Amino acid sequence: MKNVVLLGSTGSIGTSTIKVVEDLPDQLRLVGLGAGNNLELLTEQARKHKPAALSIGDPVKAEALRRSVGHSTEVFSGNEGLLKLATLDSADVVLIAIVGTAGLQPALAAIRAGKDIAVASKEILVMAGEIVMREARAHGVRVLAVDSEHSAIFQCLDGKPRESVRRLILTASGGPFRSKADWPKERFADITVERALKHPSWVMGRKITIDSATLFNKGLEMIEARWLFDVGMDRVSVVVHPQSIVHSMVEFVDGSILAQMSTPDMCLPIQYALTYPDRSPSERVNTSFAHLGSLTFEEPDEDRFPALALARRAGEVGGTLPAVLNAANEVAVEAFVQEQINFPAISETVRRTMDAHTVIEQASLEQILEADAWARKEAATDAH
Repeated sequence: MKNVVLLGSTGSIGTSTIKVVEDLPDQLRLVGLGAGNNLELLTEQARKHKPAALSIGDPVKAEALRRSVGHSTEVFSGNEGLLKLATLDSADVVLIAIVGTAGLQPALAAIRAGKDIAVASKEILVMAGEIVMREARAHGVRVLAVDSEHSAIFQCLDGKPRESVRRLILTASGGPFRSKADWPKERFADITVERALKHPSWVMGRKITIDSATLFNKGLEMIEARWLFDVGMDRVSVVVHPQSIVHSMVEFVDGSILAQMSTPDMCLPIQYALTYPDRSPSERVNTSFAHLGSLTFEEPDEDRFPALALARRAGEVGGTLPAVLNAANEVAVEAFVQEQINFPAISETVRRTMDAHTVIEQASLEQILEADAWARKEAATDAH
């Protein structure tokens, strides 16, 4: 039995994680649940799974939650509450599915408390990958991938030495605007929020769905892969694969390529992260190649989607620049969702913010957080 703390329990990844736990009641147990501000759903989850501890963002809602679940469950709030959950004595693994930068401090706290972490929040490794992986090595804990792409690479590598790897190949669906014929660059300014939120393959949260439309999602994943698997950015590439069946690939030095494939369902990589190194039976994912018919691949169009080049630049330069890329993108996406800027302006805001930043190499956590705060202000000014 593995005891799981789930941070971000009411979001898309969080609710999928709860499905996985319910599928495997003899193997997984929820001992902590943390959420932003969805009191109703968190209360429902708590009553069903009876975790030892809960946390919610708003202290007022924490009081309401405490009244609903009774005194047998500890209830915390705010950032302090997330840290409390991340370091619960009973926890074996902490799955972090908090959107944005709020998951970074809990991730480090969990590592320092000797917990394995499962990472669904890209920002943790994009902002502070070097620090996080160094701390994980120092404390002898595992950083497990939850993203379908990184889970695929992890499964393909299967403990093989990094010297045997020629390159990691991340697959991208291409998003809703992949077709150049239907969506030439000249039409990008007309893209609506509603249209950008219609992803062709996955059902995800709002932020990550917009990131998939701009391909910033894939750019962030490139940086994440660089740290998770300890390879240079020059060995991380992207190929567009509209069917989203091949979740990613590893090319080895002899030219062999291994791929992990399945019908798209986030429950699969979540389950693998939580049950690793074992595989547990599941009926959620069934893949018929005869039904699929064909799988296609194409080069990403970096002229229409400049996010990939911006992310590669940030990953190659390192230091505080990935944190600036990430923060500026978060601000720009929100400005787009609020209809304050158009679709192409997301990438332009990020580029200008990166250009305005003086990079600090070998940055401390404090310097990374300062760069994040600076970039948010800079991007907000740019976007307005």
